[in-house]
Amino acid sequence: MPVTFTRTPTEIERREPGIGGKPPVDQRPTGGGGGGGDENWKNGPHGPRERLNRVRTALFLFLAADLLFFVLLVALFFARQSGMRMDPHTHLQVHDWHPIQLPPVLYLNTFVLILSSLTMELARRRIFHEIDVMEEWLGLGRPALDRTLPWVGATFTLGLLFLGGQWLAWRQLTQQGFAFNRWSATPASYFFYLITGAHAAHLALGILGLLSCLTLIRLFKAVELRQIAIDSAAWYWHFMGGTWVLLLAILAFGQ
Repeated sequence: MPVTFTRTPTEIERREPGIGGKPPVDQRPTGGGGGGGDENWKNGPHGPRERLNRVRTALFLFLAADLLFFVLLVALFFARQSGMRMDPHTHLQVHDWHPIQLPPVLYLNTFVLILSSLTMELARRRIFHEIDVMEEWLGLGRPALDRTLPWVGATFTLGLLFLGGQWLAWRQLTQQGFAFNRWSATPASYFFYLITGAHAAHLALGILGLLSCLTLIRLFKAVELRQIAIDSAAWYWHFMGGTWVLLLAILAFGQ
């Protein structure tokens, strides 16, 4: 009886990957969204997952150093409250710290920034969505990118709205008689401008980063490069949002 050979199911699955067979690599990263986890993304010590981890580590070290900067500002804020100066008329040491009333628009700004953090997280999850990323890897369009861009654009718009609201808060404080100059600024108002201005400058850098993402991720051909860009921008944006909530609480209740 003649011997016949049949192909095993494994051989059939591995035939011509990208035209119907399964790709001969492990799962793509998900970054925590869309099912699965990036712990399944195992492409060796020099693969995309390792590059993502290195970028995250560098970013977190930078944010830790940046956090120390804000901690120093807060420490100076509380130290100045307990300081005293000599009254030129009585020649006595007196406290010159007078709390200021925060402009109400700051609370609306906080809501806008929290909302922008939510839209940025949705963008991060969309760029890591496993099914969409697999379709991009197979050359079936760019669904992950197309679903990510609107959320990045929304975050960019909300970030600009937040900066506009901060400028409005500074204008309102100036109208109360606390302009940022040596004649009308009090120690409390001076630190208000210093703390909110430092945070606004950091957030402006984040907005520039988002603008770069909106431009560059369209040019990146490798999906993992787009993932790294969005992931880095998202973590920086979340850090700015959390930092602002803490700073506002200190300004509101720490005077």
